[in-house]
Amino acid sequence: MESSGQTSWSKSYEHAVVVTAEEQASQVGSKILQQGGNAVDAAIAVQFALAVTLPRAGNIGGGGFMVLHLSDGTNVALDFREQAPLEADADMYLREGEYVPKLSRTGGLASGVPGVVDGMVNAHRKYGSLPFKELVEPAIELAQQGYRLSYKQAQYLNHYAKQFRNYRGSTNYFIPEHNEDWQEGELFQQADLARTLQRIADHGRAGFYEGTTADLLVREIQQQGGIMSHKDLKNYKSVWRNPVKASFMGYDLFIMPPPSSGSIAIAQILEMLKSYELREMGFNSAAYIHLVTETMRRAFADRAHFLGDPDFVDIPQRKLLAPSYNERRMETFNPEKASASDQINQGDIPFPESSETTHYSIIDQKGNAVAVTTTLNGSFGSKVAVSGAGFFLNNEMDDFTAEPGEPNMFGLIQGKANAIEPAKRMLSSMSPTIVTKNDSTRMVLGAAGGPRIITATLHNFLNRAVFNMEPGQAVSAPRFHHQWMPDTLYYEQFGLSADTKKQLKKRGHALGSSDNLGRAHTIFIDEAGLKYGAADPRSDGAAAGF
Repeated sequence: MESSGQTSWSKSYEHAVVVTAEEQASQVGSKILQQGGNAVDAAIAVQFALAVTLPRAGNIGGGGFMVLHLSDGTNVALDFREQAPLEADADMYLREGEYVPKLSRTGGLASGVPGVVDGMVNAHRKYGSLPFKELVEPAIELAQQGYRLSYKQAQYLNHYAKQFRNYRGSTNYFIPEHNEDWQEGELFQQADLARTLQRIADHGRAGFYEGTTADLLVREIQQQGGIMSHKDLKNYKSVWRNPVKASFMGYDLFIMPPPSSGSIAIAQILEMLKSYELREMGFNSAAYIHLVTETMRRAFADRAHFLGDPDFVDIPQRKLLAPSYNERRMETFNPEKASASDQINQGDIPFPESSETTHYSIIDQKGNAVAVTTTLNGSFGSKVAVSGAGFFLNNEMDDFTAEPGEPNMFGLIQGKANAIEPAKRMLSSMSPTIVTKNDSTRMVLGAAGGPRIITATLHNFLNRAVFNMEPGQAVSAPRFHHQWMPDTLYYEQFGLSADTKKQLKKRGHALGSSDNLGRAHTIFIDEAGLKYGAADPRSDGAAAGF
């Protein structure tokens, strides 16, 4: 039962709650829970529903991460991140020796091998309770019968219309037949996507990676100059991994491990902050922002150098998370002066020679919690929709180090550990996280927004753990972000006072304003067990539960 007295973006529920970036997907997840499904069942249903109602980020043509905390105390993570095709190589985006950024961002060469469908089938096989087909049916119905576009959904489709026109499938599916702009409230139906989802419902993994859908996907990719093959699809496998555990102020955080970079970065930042009295500094005071920014700067520098696919590179994870190492990283911290990013390199560890994402959080009536972040990378991914199948393909290849020293589409500088290799997973900022205290779930966290995912997830945790903010306040409070390079401290427009900005500039920070720094759809659970679904007011998100 929903309680009264909550903000419009934070609602409390007694038994179970689902929070996603789109209201209809949240309702789908809630109904699955009410029908006796568990949190994993609901997550699978939400994933397929978002592929219909949030095509810019929800998907079956991309990948993602899932972190689970089960009621029996089990903590586990599922990696269904995309992989580079088998014919990929480190120089595939060079032409006459020059890096050509658009090749990794749009068109057939931009896509990694999709992992979502295999991931959902794998999660269901291990932890699902309801029949898989029943979990896909709500998405099929939404695609067949259609749904009414929200204002933001219509605006997103209209904004990218010029790019859609470069590709036949994208034009057919996402440009209106009347050839004018989409309008709020207009019915949006997707018959070919419904048929694709039906094949998945009927045949599971084979309904996507083999047969009709695979044929359509490979044909589209190769017509657009790509290199993905049937062998790439057939060989793809999602991977179960152990979450990274971090502890702070009596809380335990279980975070998606590499190839998610968020786990190492968030754990390092919290380790660097342990010796400071954050609450006494005051929320978003100049001193607090300066300190946290300096820890972000150092963590992102380490990210660029050390992190990649753990199946391909040796990540010194234990050393990166060691208290002594992070103490050394802060030896150069000056409370009165900002560090210069070009003077901050990775830490000294002996070492042999990853913005359109969506996050959803779920907790069921038995206490099973699931955090999922999934992505196409850029908004609408590569802008290529598969003709005959109705879904967008990702542009995740841009998350690799396409050329050392060159920034990707999010401005991130990356190192050799994240270089392109066949069948390798690209580094990611997605950071699904589950937080416990005394073995009870207290938060289900995660965000969307490229590298800002890491800092948005961090802020939501600190807002609750350090400053005891109410759920709605914690998710809506102004954020700031620094990712080492470019050397800019970003803040949300109107989020800092003139005096605070003046003090930060005096310390030497270069400031840049942003419309929003991540979109986080979060669950907070109080000590009495009441579950608060907090949808980020920066987006169309919604909570649903009972």
